[in-house]
Amino acid sequence: MSGGVEWALHCCVVLTVSSRPVPAARLAELHDVSSSYLAKQLQSLARAGLIHSVQGKSGGYALTRAPESITLLDVVRAVDGPGPAFVCTEIRQRGPLATPANACTRACPVARAMWTAEEAWREALAAVTIADLARDVGTDSGPEALPAVRTWLTGASDH
Repeated sequence: MSGGVEWALHCCVVLTVSSRPVPAARLAELHDVSSSYLAKQLQSLARAGLIHSVQGKSGGYALTRAPESITLLDVVRAVDGPGPAFVCTEIRQRGPLATPANACTRACPVARAMWTAEEAWREALAAVTIADLARDVGTDSGPEALPAVRTWLTGASDH
């Protein structure tokens, strides 16, 4: 999974507390990350329909739907694509003791285990929403954490 997924998830959580679009530069400043790299993640989220861009002086990004309806899997797919995390390359058919292709009638134990793990991983990601993360921020960092972010975003936008 790319680092962009983490950045995108944090931005989605931040967008839950903003009453107006948040410029990409503000999101980058808040997280102290590269604005150009973050812009790519935001564009991926927008292409997937999870956020939308508002143009103009008070423009920026906003969630397109309720945070309860956006899952972590939605964000992972938006940023990293829908493809599998594990791709079997049939390494057992290589090298000096290669297994002949016609003897490989089923996936090897490595591939089967990885596919099972990936299925469980995707199910776990699909079970957690952006709203769940926002709630957990309040639990872990205190009830003032996200309101402080909202205040910072508002104050930073007025300068």
